[in-house]
Amino acid sequence: MRIAIIVPAYNEEKAITAVVNDMNAVARDHGLDLNVVVINDCSKDSTSEVISTLDCIALNLPVNLGIGGAVQTGFKYAFENGYDFAIQADGDGQHPAAEIPKLVKTAKDLNADVVIGSRFLEKEGFQSSALRRFGINYFKKLNRMLVGVSINDSTSGFRLINKKVLEVVREYYPDEYPEPEAIILYSLLGFKIIEVPVTMKERQGGVSSIGGSSSVYYMFKVTLAIIYTFIRIRFRKKNNH
Repeated sequence: MRIAIIVPAYNEEKAITAVVNDMNAVARDHGLDLNVVVINDCSKDSTSEVISTLDCIALNLPVNLGIGGAVQTGFKYAFENGYDFAIQADGDGQHPAAEIPKLVKTAKDLNADVVIGSRFLEKEGFQSSALRRFGINYFKKLNRMLVGVSINDSTSGFRLINKKVLEVVREYYPDEYPEPEAIILYSLLGFKIIEVPVTMKERQGGVSSIGGSSSVYYMFKVTLAIIYTFIRIRFRKKNNH
């Protein structure tokens, strides 16, 4: 099984070397046919120069697309180059490479289309701030109300998708803060979603775009995006029938 690790990176010069090296080490140790694909989202620091020296596929965007656009760029690359799985992982070191085999094994054993790494199933490792946890629990309830799917860590950016899902997200993938919205998309399209426990770390570099008062704005904006996606997909499915 060919696996692409999609790593969006914006100003991650301090963390990206360890992230890529750890992923390659796990691939060697577990015999995985794995390529790390780093998407440099028009960083203002030396991220571009750093990744050019690493054992990875470096895609440098000419303009900043944000997290959704950067990840979708990686998904497009994975689909067009015939990968069986794509695994999204942050470039700041929060998602330990050692957990990658668990995502792959779950997808194979349970025939899952989407596997989400959750920090909240066993509550080990970095658990995020109280405000962020409140928001994550809110999205869990919103997703359950709309599509009947209960995901404990709906904002997790550590997730695997298979080739069937890649065919969809290469055409459309939510932008800005896509993870909670994507769960609505996957659920309405009938993809099998499995959540597995993983142990995450605090970010090893860079600065979060969500914090303080911006967290309230984030929740409001993502709520609107989730509802819009729900209506849009339901309307499209109805018209197709």
